[in-house]
Amino acid sequence: MTQVKEKERKLTIARAMAEAIAQEMRTDDKVFVMGEDIGELGGVFGNTRGLHEEFGGERVRDTPISETAFIGAAVGAASDGMKPVVELMFVDFFGVCFDAIYNMMAKNTYFSGGNVTVPMVLMTSTGGGYSDGGQHSQCVHATFAHLPGMKVVAPSNAYDAKGMMIAAIRDPNPVVFMFHKALQGMGWLGTEKEAIVHVPEAAYEVELGKAIVTRPGTDVTIVGITSGVHFGLKAARILGEQGVSAEVVDLRSLAPLDRDTVIESVKKTGRLIVVDEDYHSYGMTAEIIASVVEAGVPLKAAPQRVAYPDIPIPFARPMEQWALPSPEKIIAAFNKMKED
Repeated sequence: MTQVKEKERKLTIARAMAEAIAQEMRTDDKVFVMGEDIGELGGVFGNTRGLHEEFGGERVRDTPISETAFIGAAVGAASDGMKPVVELMFVDFFGVCFDAIYNMMAKNTYFSGGNVTVPMVLMTSTGGGYSDGGQHSQCVHATFAHLPGMKVVAPSNAYDAKGMMIAAIRDPNPVVFMFHKALQGMGWLGTEKEAIVHVPEAAYEVELGKAIVTRPGTDVTIVGITSGVHFGLKAARILGEQGVSAEVVDLRSLAPLDRDTVIESVKKTGRLIVVDEDYHSYGMTAEIIASVVEAGVPLKAAPQRVAYPDIPIPFARPMEQWALPSPEKIIAAFNKMKED
């Protein structure tokens, strides 16, 4: 019997997220969506486009500008058996609702001795590069990953975005779904073309907590998440022209963190560079390096990290571009390894 190959269908991350949510809403009427501008507008970043037209205002609820109120309401609904998908428009706004996130969403299962689950998805945008200042441009991956009780995931492409969103909605645990604005496929933000990939029409899951090698190599391991993956891939291509074989690992998830995939890669290459648009100190970059060192992996050179400097994100474009990670900074980190 001849197998029919599925026709290629490339989607943006924004469309993939909206499709994933819609498919879960069709099969499970406990799933509903809340957030600012997620109704008729379809979300500022396109994550909920088309949902209001299909499901109406009862299941796709525009909320007032009160993150504490609607995230607290989502925690209550999830604890009572519903499956809310709630959008915190910018991750930078977590400060006004952190009690609802960390002292309720992340802890209610523990507080109840496992008798009450909190199956909710908190989706939120991250990342800068478009001169929107220090209150709308952060990644703060480590802030959420550091706190136990919730899963923290972040896709770098549309295929992963759909599969991870479906897995997150079906997960009985609270999941923080962090999407990078520059990868969404929204033209006004600029578009990373490599994030737009084939996405199957049928529903599928991508395992939360499992990293993937996106480019095999033998000379250096470059580990990243969201934008860091694309910086790493661009750097790997340039290094390849110089005769250097770079392996790129997409973490996809920060909690759970797939240390094993990273460790196995570094065992092969002997060199490690970690890339993150989050801040330099106390972040994911340090955690990955510590995990490799604690595992006793033999290294040919000191590990390097390429991250955002420990400064508030500048508004001025030249200053912000100077601070962001880049392929050039990754190549400079590799050259430093050679000097060592």
